[in-house]
Amino acid sequence: MNPLVRLHEEEGQSVWLDFIERRLLEEGGLARLVKEDGVRGVTSNPSIFDKAIGAGTAYDSAIRAALGDKPGLATEALYEELAVEDIRSAADVLRGVYDESDGADGFVSLEVSPHLAHDADGTVEAARRLWSWVDRPNLMIKVPATAAGIPAIETLIGLGINVNATLMFSMQDYESVAVAYIKGLARCPQPARVASVASFFVSRVDTAVDRVLEGLGGPALALRGTAATANSKLVYRRFTKLFHGDAFAPLAARGARVQRPLWASTSTKNPAYSDVKYVEELIGPETVNTMPLATLEAFRDHGRPQRTVDGDLVDAERSLAQVEALGVDFDAVTAKLQDDGVLAFSDSYDALLAGLEKKRRRLVEVS
Repeated sequence: MNPLVRLHEEEGQSVWLDFIERRLLEEGGLARLVKEDGVRGVTSNPSIFDKAIGAGTAYDSAIRAALGDKPGLATEALYEELAVEDIRSAADVLRGVYDESDGADGFVSLEVSPHLAHDADGTVEAARRLWSWVDRPNLMIKVPATAAGIPAIETLIGLGINVNATLMFSMQDYESVAVAYIKGLARCPQPARVASVASFFVSRVDTAVDRVLEGLGGPALALRGTAATANSKLVYRRFTKLFHGDAFAPLAARGARVQRPLWASTSTKNPAYSDVKYVEELIGPETVNTMPLATLEAFRDHGRPQRTVDGDLVDAERSLAQVEALGVDFDAVTAKLQDDGVLAFSDSYDALLAGLEKKRRRLVEVS
């Protein structure tokens, strides 16, 4: 059996695709991934849309049509029209998964503007607007786990809007998001109808920690490639205690779903490591792994689908303790990763709008 399919059928982990573009939708590529590889969701971000819209001609006819109807359309509004069309199409492809799972899976994620990362009210306003515009029950709005994002997440869950809480790197990030989800559910009139994932970033942690370890040299080098998985495994342990204990039981009795951990940034950045490292080391029930196409294809080819996410927890604790004993300030590293992530997505968003503006001018000139 296809190893990707086995992840869900045997281990309870959902595979989501960390990629979206119009050609994949129009030519049936996403439908094939759903049918043949068991893909059960899609995530997007400004970097993905930047590459999709800026490269080639797949969006040219849609841009011309949008500008034909609204010649004065602002570039940011033009981007949203293109993105919403893609998100709707992907949501329709995945609607069968959503229905079959009774609303537990089959989601497509759309991010609010990264420039709202430190604006709680602006995030809620933008999320409500996009939720209404897309008008699909299997949409998730992506909100970063910043200080402003946490109350926005609670508010949105309380309103019954599905949330993909993203850009988490530390246990503190995870705790804040999980508590916001639980508080939001308590305020939600129909908690059984809302879903959420907690997107916890993986490989970027190793990239940052390994850089420090390599600077130290000597025995520190033996700890390279251990921090990210250890960090994630301890988050999964916390997830099980939060959502399968007495505290969550009253909400579960009302039909509320657990907020599944979603492993993000699972492509391997260091060529010395296995290209499926961050999939194989974090497999387990009630989790999601969102993979770019290359990682998905690699796991299909040679991945081993066996439960690992709650194994070797003593080793995970030891690895992080050893890293910190060497003088690595793990809290500072993960805080910087979140700050850098917000900045990177903001930069990608600006690059996306700049590229789209150039394309619109070129298309207007030749029309």
